[in-house]
Amino acid sequence: MYHPACWIVFTATTALLFIPGVPVRSGDATFPKAMDNVTVRQGESATLRCTVDDRVTRVAWLNRSTILYAGNDKWSIDNRVVILSNTKTQYSIKIHNVDVYDEGPYTCSVQTDNHPKTSRVHLIVQVPPQIVNISSDITVNEGSSVTLMCLAFGRPEPTVTWRHLSGKGQGFVSEDEYLEITGITREQSGEYECSAVNDVAVPDVRKVKVTVNYPPYISNAKNTGASVGQKGILQCEASAVPVAEFQWFKEDTRLANGLEGVRIESKGRLSTLTFFNVSEKDYGNYTCVATNKLGNTNASIILYGPGAVHDGGNAASRVGAGLCLWATLLARLLLDF
Repeated sequence: MYHPACWIVFTATTALLFIPGVPVRSGDATFPKAMDNVTVRQGESATLRCTVDDRVTRVAWLNRSTILYAGNDKWSIDNRVVILSNTKTQYSIKIHNVDVYDEGPYTCSVQTDNHPKTSRVHLIVQVPPQIVNISSDITVNEGSSVTLMCLAFGRPEPTVTWRHLSGKGQGFVSEDEYLEITGITREQSGEYECSAVNDVAVPDVRKVKVTVNYPPYISNAKNTGASVGQKGILQCEASAVPVAEFQWFKEDTRLANGLEGVRIESKGRLSTLTFFNVSEKDYGNYTCVATNKLGNTNASIILYGPGAVHDGGNAASRVGAGLCLWATLLARLLLDF
């Protein structure tokens, strides 16, 4: 018989000579019998079992060349490793709070009639998906190119998917860690969702907000009729990012809030010009000017009285009034210069 210490050293040396997952074929090829591959999630406990019988005189569990347990004697200094059973039919250990560095081959080694035999089991550690680096919220001008990054870790390696969360429900955009948008448009602004999936746990999801700046565009400016002595309201609606600032002109004169019974209110994308007591002199052509840091635009709006002939679309009038207004402003700047 071997001395116990000599057998343990011999067992550790012998365990290195065998191919992972293939038991030693000496006598009974099914003995000892370890488990199939064991798969656990990071942080869970892993139980490694080895089936034995009454022919066994000595048993040990090894991780690669490191002896964890020899019989009931613990050789490992890792307090997460404990023995579960050492009986005539089973020899098993448990590893608590498993981490990725625990992954690898484990060997059940036994001695019977002075003949050492081994069987191996491979521990697989799965890690839930985790997004470890993602682009910050970003603001760009329309027409620019944008690259969004979303890096994720997990075992198995997670699949990364980008989606555009728009009101129109565009949905799927790209299945890659990097999302590249060339010549971005205002319709492509909004939230982009990165999702990392590997079926180990629920997906890890993060969002990036993309703001697209663009110059003002007047989307609503209609001619309005009002009787003398009644209230009249002109409205001007402009889309823009950043939000547009509004100015109102009559002919070449800029209107001031509160003067001559007129109130100007601008909130968000809408500006209103209110006449509390319309008089004959209030009738005529008004110009709404919307401006932000990327540019400006204008529209002509007519306040008319009952029976007046007017063009509902008023496209030509708007263009003419706009040209007249800008010519007047330019002339003023030249005179001041």
